[in-house]
Amino acid sequence: MTLIFTVILIALAFEYVNGFHDTANAIATSISTKVMTPRQAITISALGNLAGALAGTAVAKTIGKGLVDTDFITMQTILCALAGGIIWNLLTWYIGLPSSSSHALIGGLCGASLASAGQWSAIHWHGGLLPKVVIPMFVAPMAGLLAGYLLMGILLAVLSGCNARPWKVNRYFGLGQWASAIWMSFSHGTNDAQKTMGIIALTLFAATRAHDFDALPRFLHFLRTPEFEIAAWVKVACALTMAAGTAAGGWRIIKTMGHNVVKMQPVHGFAAQSTAAAVIGVATHLGIPLSTTHVISGSIMGVGSTKRLNAVKWGIAGRMLVAWVMTIPITAGMSYAFVWLLKGLGWAGGPVAH
Repeated sequence: MTLIFTVILIALAFEYVNGFHDTANAIATSISTKVMTPRQAITISALGNLAGALAGTAVAKTIGKGLVDTDFITMQTILCALAGGIIWNLLTWYIGLPSSSSHALIGGLCGASLASAGQWSAIHWHGGLLPKVVIPMFVAPMAGLLAGYLLMGILLAVLSGCNARPWKVNRYFGLGQWASAIWMSFSHGTNDAQKTMGIIALTLFAATRAHDFDALPRFLHFLRTPEFEIAAWVKVACALTMAAGTAAGGWRIIKTMGHNVVKMQPVHGFAAQSTAAAVIGVATHLGIPLSTTHVISGSIMGVGSTKRLNAVKWGIAGRMLVAWVMTIPITAGMSYAFVWLLKGLGWAGGPVAH
């Protein structure tokens, strides 16, 4: 029982890290355009993430049972998956590099599952990982880039035709950016918070199948999960934890996303946040655990490209791209190694009993 609660607490720790690691996704542009103060932006983001986390479970189900074979999942498997994801998140946060918490978790889960099972069939390649993770990993930032470029181009054409004065443009789109920041924060919550919900639900499902709950006192029977499902208390716990992590902020990444990639005005921030929120919303509806980091980064680059191509600092963008591509294999490798370390210590259990 102690191990089960330890895994749940570590999963919530990942959610907390995810909150402050990905805070920049929703608020960096609002701060860089000076539409919001850091305190205002973080408050908006925390509340938006809280509301979004309580909406839907499609992404949680993809993470919990759509990517790996649950027959090979043990408490140790999940523990090692979370360890790989958390270490990578903290490392990239420390150096101020926007990477994907989603892909860190997915890579960790796949690597740990592969090590636990000892066979490639433990990973759902064609029905899960390829269409819902690998392909979106490349399509999502391109969709954000193109959508951001198109929306910004339309806005510039309309504003040019109206001969709008710069101060009016900044004023009206400053107000609009409040709305786009709320939308972006809500979308982030609907997608990112659900990933940890899926991990916790998978933990309870595996523990129930392994009969780990047989000696539970009656008041803890609500933890039993004979069928994979996302309990209400899991949704609330993850929502509150992500909101708390968001409130802690992630200033190193905010600086990279909001200032170092491209200089923006309120109209650019509005366009970047709106397009990113729309792309994430569609992915969430389809149950795709999208990287919000990838999408908002692509949107910022697309919006910045409407100024001129060299307005985007492509060197920094290149560093971000390397982190995106390397996240899954690195976290998978770390988690795989952790499982084998536990096996060597005689602490890694076998497949879950039916």
